[in-house]
Amino acid sequence: MNNLLTESCEIPRGGSQGRDVELGAPMNSGELCLQEFFVKVQEIDKQYEKLDKLLKMLQDAHEESRTVTKAPAMKSIKQRMEKDIDEVLRVARFIKGKIDELDKDNLANRQKRGCRKGSGVDRSRVATTLAVKKKLKDKMAEFQILKERIQQEYREVIERRVFTVTGTRPDEETIDRLIDTGDSEQIFQKAIQQQGRGQIMSTVSEIQERHDAVKDMEKKLLDLQQQMHENTDHHRTEVALKITYGRGRIFGIHY
Repeated sequence: MNNLLTESCEIPRGGSQGRDVELGAPMNSGELCLQEFFVKVQEIDKQYEKLDKLLKMLQDAHEESRTVTKAPAMKSIKQRMEKDIDEVLRVARFIKGKIDELDKDNLANRQKRGCRKGSGVDRSRVATTLAVKKKLKDKMAEFQILKERIQQEYREVIERRVFTVTGTRPDEETIDRLIDTGDSEQIFQKAIQQQGRGQIMSTVSEIQERHDAVKDMEKKLLDLQQQMHENTDHHRTEVALKITYGRGRIFGIHY
């Protein structure tokens, strides 16, 4: 393991450091150089598992919110979703930072003997890093799909709420105004006069809580998308790699 701290990927001749202690099998220079690298990749993979769990929790919370009709219940769901999306932002930033570290390590590793640019070790590191980047891009796409779904179904819920209270289907302008402001009291003035303020104001409060929840989710998911694309050269790296190594196939790794 001391070799990982030196400036070379080569195995010292006659030394015992290039041998697997448990299996007694010799380790080549690539294996020695890649050990620490793949430990870092595994750490990133664990964070991707966290993102998967958080995405599922957000999807479940959103599904639950579709049937909620009371402000306190909607507020509780909103608080859960806010907590989960904050954790998504934290995990995504952590992953982005670790990917940046891989890029820097890959460049530094090329200074070692046997690990120059285009070598087997270098190609394996670059291909794996590219796969890790693509996975992040795919995860962000999944959260974008959730954002679009929330927006669409929010519109449908608002339309149903207005129809239930007023007995009239709202026009597009009315729905747009409600989505933009969350203020439904003015729209329900006639219903308040007919049915009583207490009953209608419960719906008004629920719509406002729902509005706040959706707007908060939209903002944070937009922040997430912008942060992940900030200073990212994923596309340029992908194109360069495909041109250099051909059709995206390196050591059996497909992307």
